Amino acid sequence: MALNIVWIAFILIAFIIALYKLIFLHDTTIFKTLTDGIFDSAKSSVIDIAFPLAGTMIFFLGLMNIAEKAGAIRWLSRLLNPFMKRLFPEVPAGHPAMGEMVMNFSANMLGLDNAATPFGLKAMESLQTLNPKKETASNAQIMFMVLHTSGLTLIPLSIITYRIAAGSVDATSIFIPCVAATVCATLASIIVVGLLQRIKWDFVLSAWLLGIIVCVGALLYYVNGLNDAAKNTFSNITGNLVLVGLVAVIIAGGALKKVSVFDAFIEGAKDGWGIILKIIPYLVGMLVAIRVFRDSGALAYLTGGIAQLLHAVGAPTDFVDALPVAIMKPFSGSGARGLMIDTMISHGPDSFVGKLACTFQGSADTTFYIIALYFGSVGIRKVRYAVWAGILVDIIGVIAAIIIGYIFFK
Repeated sequence: MALNIVWIAFILIAFIIALYKLIFLHDTTIFKTLTDGIFDSAKSSVIDIAFPLAGTMIFFLGLMNIAEKAGAIRWLSRLLNPFMKRLFPEVPAGHPAMGEMVMNFSANMLGLDNAATPFGLKAMESLQTLNPKKETASNAQIMFMVLHTSGLTLIPLSIITYRIAAGSVDATSIFIPCVAATVCATLASIIVVGLLQRIKWDFVLSAWLLGIIVCVGALLYYVNGLNDAAKNTFSNITGNLVLVGLVAVIIAGGALKKVSVFDAFIEGAKDGWGIILKIIPYLVGMLVAIRVFRDSGALAYLTGGIAQLLHAVGAPTDFVDALPVAIMKPFSGSGARGLMIDTMISHGPDSFVGKLACTFQGSADTTFYIIALYFGSVGIRKVRYAVWAGILVDIIGVIAAIIIGYIFFK
């Protein structure tokens, strides 16, 4: 229901604004712009997103099947069961979904988006087997979705790369702020959804959360002590080493466990194309609506309205020029990336606005895209409060990023 309302709102708001521009501003090209955007985004949803995702899906689902047959998923589930069972009390101990969710979160934390998506889709499929109402999202699926959309990333490699390309002389200065902001968003997602689902906040859960914060803090402290060149080297080596190492460990583990590795890979890989076919309609519908909303000028009006409101109450407004990135990120990762690059070009990559735009880019994930992708893959139409919880966490992440930006960059 919530996703349905959002989708309708995007289309109707875009049409109303376009009609206003045509009648009162005499913008005779606005409807052509929207029409071109509809066809372009519908095409790119399939060609630029769904088809490239297919290859990644097929490969990593094959690996997942090897890991499952070798017992790696069950081992990972048992290892993290004390923490995970408190966040996901509906999921039985040792269920494959536990290990699959952990692999998804781990890939996200290392900035390995291509690997995270297949793991996440496999986890959603496993959670769906436990869901008694197949068209309605379960508590476990909502907790997983909102945690995923909080975008926890410990190595913002791609953002650092874009800053270097933009001519930054301090490209890694956003490393600590990005991680701090995304940790705040992740903790907010656990608290918000945990309160809605009334999970038990016992000593074990609190200790695990505190341990995660300490581990993240230790990593940040270590990385912060490195010079710029060492930070870039660490980020590059860590992310790529973990990805290639993961592939090697799964294959070697399967062989040691006497699994017919290649046959298991082919068996799991066959599921990849079927999942892609399921999600294409959801991707096209949501991404077309987002593109129309943006091309109509609705995003610019929203940003301008926020700036006027802040000015009226006497709040600082020097961060507003970076705000379009934060507003666009829940809707479109590529759109937010384009706005981030444009902001760095317009204001300079090492300006307050340029650095804050990068922090916004690294402090959240594409909420609506992820909801459409993951719920669409298992045929869920009633997402309950997943959209609103995800948006609330995004807002908390944006506020945290602004505060952190003022601390680090002002």
